[in-house]
Amino acid sequence: MSPKLAARRLDPAARAALLDGLVERAASPDAGHRQVLVFDLDETLLDNRTRHLKIIAELAEHWQQAQPEVAERLRAATIDHIAFQVTDSLRALGVHDPQLHDDAEQFWFDRFFTDAYLRHDVALEGAVRFTQRCYQAGANLVYLTGRDVGNMSLGTFASLRDLGFPISQVGTELVTKPDFDTPDRVFKERIASQLERLGTVLAVFDNEPANCNTLLAACPGCTAALVHSNHAPNPPELHPAVQVIDSFET
Repeated sequence: MSPKLAARRLDPAARAALLDGLVERAASPDAGHRQVLVFDLDETLLDNRTRHLKIIAELAEHWQQAQPEVAERLRAATIDHIAFQVTDSLRALGVHDPQLHDDAEQFWFDRFFTDAYLRHDVALEGAVRFTQRCYQAGANLVYLTGRDVGNMSLGTFASLRDLGFPISQVGTELVTKPDFDTPDRVFKERIASQLERLGTVLAVFDNEPANCNTLLAACPGCTAALVHSNHAPNPPELHPAVQVIDSFET
């Protein structure tokens, strides 16, 4: 997480004012069109570090016989050890062997992007309540995610439902990538031009600076907010108009 982005985070009072203001505006149609709020999922509405932890725990069992000392290190993993990339998480746990990194990356990849593991995600602080307030105010909600339809759509739907997010209701949309290989930024740029079919885009939320910049450019009248959590390495400079928050608590 970038210190530069951390320095731009709104304090709790300013964050609450921003989010409460969006709820108020969600109740006011724009020229007869409903307001639309667009949310990424991973590390935006959902904290997926618990999914990482589940896989690391399984990796510890996988390595127990051949690498008992490494397995013991992995069993000590906590949320604070989790980084965007599994190899960085291993380094934080004191595991530096390149061969083990290669093995761990494949083990992680075979599980992380699958329906079965999405039930381990948890909601970011305040996220469920905020989306419920926006929906009850009359806004349409779009969950615009880089998860792909073939591997993750069913698990995503179930996860959102079970955590209490508005889903499977009129005015809610879950939009996933058609395939795994399409870059998230390309996919979101493509979808952004279609969001007007649902109404006026009031706000967009994402954890990736590149995606925030892309969505703000496509919807220049909206409020864009970066959720300051885990994001990909070497992000571009965040547009100065993008607000930075660390939760949805008000």
